[in-house]
Amino acid sequence: MAAIKGLFMLLILALAFAGASHLQLALAYDRPPPRKSLFVAPSKDLDSTSPQQVHTSLVGQDKIRISWITDDSSPSTVEYGTSSGAYGFSANGNTTSYSYVTYDSGEIHNVVIGLLKPNTQYFYRCGSDSSPEFSLKTPPAQFPIKFAVAGDLGQTDWTSSTLEHIEKSSYDMLLLPGDLSYADTDQPSWDSFGRLVEPLASKRPWMVTQGNHEIEKIPVLHSQPFTAYNARWYMPYEQSGSDSNLYYSFEVAGVHVIMLGSYTDFDSSSVQYNWLQTDLKKVDRSRTPWLVVLVHAPWYNSNEAHQGEAESVDMKAAMEELLYQARVDVVFAGHVHAYERFTRVYNEEANNCGPVYITIGDGGNREGLATKYIDPQPKISAFREASFGHGEFEVMNATHARWTWHRNDDDEAVITDSIWLVSLASDPTCKV
Repeated sequence: MAAIKGLFMLLILALAFAGASHLQLALAYDRPPPRKSLFVAPSKDLDSTSPQQVHTSLVGQDKIRISWITDDSSPSTVEYGTSSGAYGFSANGNTTSYSYVTYDSGEIHNVVIGLLKPNTQYFYRCGSDSSPEFSLKTPPAQFPIKFAVAGDLGQTDWTSSTLEHIEKSSYDMLLLPGDLSYADTDQPSWDSFGRLVEPLASKRPWMVTQGNHEIEKIPVLHSQPFTAYNARWYMPYEQSGSDSNLYYSFEVAGVHVIMLGSYTDFDSSSVQYNWLQTDLKKVDRSRTPWLVVLVHAPWYNSNEAHQGEAESVDMKAAMEELLYQARVDVVFAGHVHAYERFTRVYNEEANNCGPVYITIGDGGNREGLATKYIDPQPKISAFREASFGHGEFEVMNATHARWTWHRNDDDEAVITDSIWLVSLASDPTCKV
């Protein structure tokens, strides 16, 4: 008995010397198992001209695009106002559709409303007078502003949990670095995804870029990539001088956001590269002191998943210098189904004037978590964990912002990682 007690005490001492923080993490958290995939069917209360899959996106400083789908033809009109049931303004838009092998989409409506007041609640209805009322809040025109960030959402019970946590976060805008629906050529799954996210995306602007699951090319049968993505998620690329919905930029409340395309040409002779050069030269850090970039395939990654891919390695080789010289503050990526935050980095080394790279591909996809990391952990990797969750980037003022990562622990959002950031535009040692 004495020997057993002695061994027990040695075990306790060994655990104590291993570090209290590691012990707390091991005892406090059991990684969640996968959850079933979802398919959200249309409501039985809707008719063929009822708006479905309503989502909103920012267009310039004071305009919002309202997008929705109807089964049959319906007016591309939005009536809106600042009081429920009182619509003093209206705007008209256009309608498109697309075909994919044997699938024909519904009528896809896009209407831009505005000029709108910042940080204001608007009520609106789409199409006919009998359509239901929706509401949205416009982003603020100045600090503070809170971004929710979630990648690789998909459609599972974990996705639902992530969306529930985001909805409770009082965010102003959602940023999504690719892999939205995981339809993977099954076009009705795009419709399901639109219905799944409508409760959130109809209330706040959702700004997205594409991932590999949006390509959806089929040899011989369908050779055009990004057909569904481009038709359904129309982003404001023209306003930033881009010629493609796959990469664009926008400004909101003192933040310049650049959305890059991992799965279109990005080498130094490409249109996207030249556009990025031009866009970065236009950035005025006195007006937008924060500079944020989103890309799907991460340029920095210590997870065993997705190592050595051209979309990561070659794009980093082509564009990292541009982002470093422009003093980009943060780069968000998806693709790897886990969370990881790096310190400020440039050319594989810690650099106080480089971006903070964050992988946030843990929204809830059906493929599960990427649980294996490279050992030992690189010095430039500050925090990593394979769990589902989302992030919040709250920009307080021109100099300070707080990043928090919230994992979906037992269906409750838990802040597991947080850091305060100082904008590089305000750092005298990092002249912009």
